[in-house]
Amino acid sequence: MSDISLWRQIQEDWIAHEKDWTKPGFRAVAVHRFGVWRMSVQPKLVRAPLSMFYRAMYRRVRNVYGIELPYTVKLGRRVVFEHQGGVVIHGYSEIGDDSIIRQGVTLGNRHLDCPLDAPVLGCKVNVGAGAAIMGKVVLEDGCAVGANAVVIHDVAAGDTVVGIPARSINRASAQSKPQVSNSDAVVDEVIDEVIDGTVAETQSNSIPQP
Repeated sequence: MSDISLWRQIQEDWIAHEKDWTKPGFRAVAVHRFGVWRMSVQPKLVRAPLSMFYRAMYRRVRNVYGIELPYTVKLGRRVVFEHQGGVVIHGYSEIGDDSIIRQGVTLGNRHLDCPLDAPVLGCKVNVGAGAAIMGKVVLEDGCAVGANAVVIHDVAAGDTVVGIPARSINRASAQSKPQVSNSDAVVDEVIDEVIDGTVAETQSNSIPQP
């Protein structure tokens, strides 16, 4: 559980969602925060009506807005669910501070025999629409996932991955850049020699013969 109060967390989430309490993403996160908080209420007899209220609100967010965000998800601060519809978050997933999740995103398990394996997202992770992040993979801080990408391997910090299966475009672009090699220098030297030779030949031809 976070070291700040429930009210403070919801305030931060409201600001992160452009101060619009009607946004489905904000409502989904607020219900999640409440679900986490009510687990700290003791005794269980007092918690029971809070749990009933949470379950009703969770189902409403899931069925009306299409955002499935169980309270068991470890959700960082100021996480934004940009749009509604088709968002499914595995109950054992982790999402770091200031991350962005868009419509149609799935964070789920990859193998049926490993139902508890779930993705771990670092801070400031940007997940594009329709992306699927599957299995026990780690997306480090500041990375980005392109729309409709399928991520089945870890993603390094600051990296951008696209495609099916997702591959890094940062590494691909670095490998495709033309490399300045010694051959370029040799070509330059040859050109200089040709130019020098042409100039020298021209000057010799212009000298009157005795």
